[in-house]
Amino acid sequence: MAIVTIDNLAPGMTLRSNVCDRSGRLLLPAGNELTEKHLKIFRTWGVIEADIAGDDPGVADQPFSGDDIDPQRLAEAESAIAALFVHNDPEHPAIRELMRLCVQRRLGHAS
Repeated sequence: MAIVTIDNLAPGMTLRSNVCDRSGRLLLPAGNELTEKHLKIFRTWGVIEADIAGDDPGVADQPFSGDDIDPQRLAEAESAIAALFVHNDPEHPAIRELMRLCVQRRLGHAS
């Protein structure tokens, strides 16, 4: 299927790969079916996405790759957003995700 954000995960989905917290600790191995309890644990440990098995593209997020955008527009959007986050650590997972979403929104591809 695809990488699915935590807000779009649902009980009954099956993991294609392991889910680990930010420090690399295994929270749930691949092949397990998600439950409400798992989703609560993921949120508690700061998990923002999971790799879900299956072939139903309607359930998965459509990842924004930037391939269908003019490279100059993409670079301009990334530069403008980077300027807004100049006092933040762009390597932090939450900041990185927020910056990615801001670039998507600026380009009109909000998910």
